[in-house]
Amino acid sequence: MTMGSRRHLAALAICLGVGAACERVEPAPLPFAVADSLVSAWVEAELIPGAVLRIEREGDLLFERAYGAAQAYRYGAGQYQDSRGLVRLDEAIPMTTTTVFDLASVTKVMATTLALMVLADRAELDLDAPVLAYLPDFGGAGRDEMTPRHLLTHTSGLPQWLPAYYHASNADEAYAYVRGVPLAWPVGEGRHYSDLGFMLLGRIVEEVSGTALDQFVRSEVYDPMGLTDTGFRPPSSSASTTDERVAATSHGNPYEHRMVHDPSFGYEIAGDPTRWSGWRERTLRGEVNDGNAYHAFQGVAGHAGLFSTAAELSVLLNLVLDGGTHEGRRYVSEEVVESFLVPALEGQALGWQLPGYAPAGSFGHTGFTGTFVLGVPEGGLSVVLLTNRQNVGVDVQTRYPDIAPLQRAVAQAAIAAVQN
Repeated sequence: MTMGSRRHLAALAICLGVGAACERVEPAPLPFAVADSLVSAWVEAELIPGAVLRIEREGDLLFERAYGAAQAYRYGAGQYQDSRGLVRLDEAIPMTTTTVFDLASVTKVMATTLALMVLADRAELDLDAPVLAYLPDFGGAGRDEMTPRHLLTHTSGLPQWLPAYYHASNADEAYAYVRGVPLAWPVGEGRHYSDLGFMLLGRIVEEVSGTALDQFVRSEVYDPMGLTDTGFRPPSSSASTTDERVAATSHGNPYEHRMVHDPSFGYEIAGDPTRWSGWRERTLRGEVNDGNAYHAFQGVAGHAGLFSTAAELSVLLNLVLDGGTHEGRRYVSEEVVESFLVPALEGQALGWQLPGYAPAGSFGHTGFTGTFVLGVPEGGLSVVLLTNRQNVGVDVQTRYPDIAPLQRAVAQAAIAAVQN
């Protein structure tokens, strides 16, 4: 059986059968047995190489476990076609509860949005002022009414994704490119999830604070909170490309390669796709998976690039759940925290996503590498599920395993366990 077929059959059994998977689990004294069995089933089915699940309530650890491997495969010729290009490691690198993960778009909330909360609380940033107030050269072509609030709610009208690395090799060049991209929709006309919008928000943080994004969140949030494994490129000398503490992600960027080269994949990219050839031909570990963050922003961007562990992400979730305080120190006012969590439109607050399957007031975000964070104010619950789904490679359709059903099922199981 091929890897793709195995994934499909296992996904059918588990995803159709979130209920089916749960029915196979005998009643157990452990309150989180259902959540635990769901993650175990996906790892055992080789849908994902490994994962870390951590559940806290009001800052108290209720459940934590590491599953499977931090790396099970390495790059092989052909990965830019499908998963047949992978080579299984003779000895997989085990996952641990302290494994460091590339968070992908969880960066948007755990770095950029937190930075904006701090600046708004200090009255250094007005979310309803024009972007022009902070980026004076970002105007014209329908952009003059665009505000940071539009960017935070993905209603700016900017395209969802473009390969900035075809045009830029550093942050200044990337900003110049984004500044010149035509709007795909009028400002304020609907939600269209946009990486480019958060690239701009990262730039705004830097312009307002006078400090690089990574340095700002390090000095204002992570260091004071004692977070040593949270940061960009990667966060510490202990988490390097040769360190087995870091979970491996993809093998090059085959998904983005198809986004650029295949118009039928859903993206319209102008110009000759062969004019740039910097595709990475290696397994990625300790370097950001996202192509724009890596090639165009040198690892530090508002939309992607952050690394962290399950434990430290729980600390950051609890900061928000506790109204901006941590261990007696206030980082953001409760009023500002609450304002960022008010629904702006269905499923979307300021930066934060609002999952409809969780109790009212819940907030979270997902990341393309397979990461997920969720805060549930009702009961002070935090759920962190980190996976390295990309390490199994892409299937014959150049897609990674869809773990949204797992994220939702685990979240619902954790919520039910606490409520009961």
